[in-house]
Amino acid sequence: MSLVLILILAVTCIVSFIAFKNRQVMDDLILWPPAVARKREYYRLLTYGLVHADGTHLFFNMLTLFFFGRAMAPVYNASMGIFGFGLFYLGGLLVSILPTYLKNRNNSNYYSLGASGAVSAVLFGYILFAPWSQILVLVIPMPAIIYAVLYTAYSIYMDRRGQDHVNHSAHLWGAAYGVVFTIVMNPQVLPHFLAALSQPHF
Repeated sequence: MSLVLILILAVTCIVSFIAFKNRQVMDDLILWPPAVARKREYYRLLTYGLVHADGTHLFFNMLTLFFFGRAMAPVYNASMGIFGFGLFYLGGLLVSILPTYLKNRNNSNYYSLGASGAVSAVLFGYILFAPWSQILVLVIPMPAIIYAVLYTAYSIYMDRRGQDHVNHSAHLWGAAYGVVFTIVMNPQVLPHFLAALSQPHF
């Protein structure tokens, strides 16, 4: 397994657990848009991914990252070197949160945290390579491409409603980043994906 993936998992878990116990750590790392816009604390555009709302939030993000990161880390490392996966992951954190930041940069009541955007990037990158592979969704097996469609539709719907205090925008932008970045770095994956779509198997 990629050393960079192990480091991301370990650091995220350690920092999240510290933040659960220490509110100051949480406040210093979470994305609070006015701190970026007014105080130039640009590091928050990345460090928000190190803290999570609770143990369940952390568990599902890290579990998803563990399973799909193992498959995708070699892909990005092959294209960009030993730190390729790390660069891809950091890019996912940044790109997925930028629209949220720009929309809320003067909103002192808005906060966002969690690695879900970057994890979505990893997952959707994986789906390009294996669209009909089975993934478990709340212990229910489902073809990855079907999950991607449902996940995207749900995220768009919930983002428009904006009533559940979840940053669905980050999920969507993270997923889009994962698809675009993977195709740019591995152009052959697009014809592979389209060919695979025409040969469904369950």
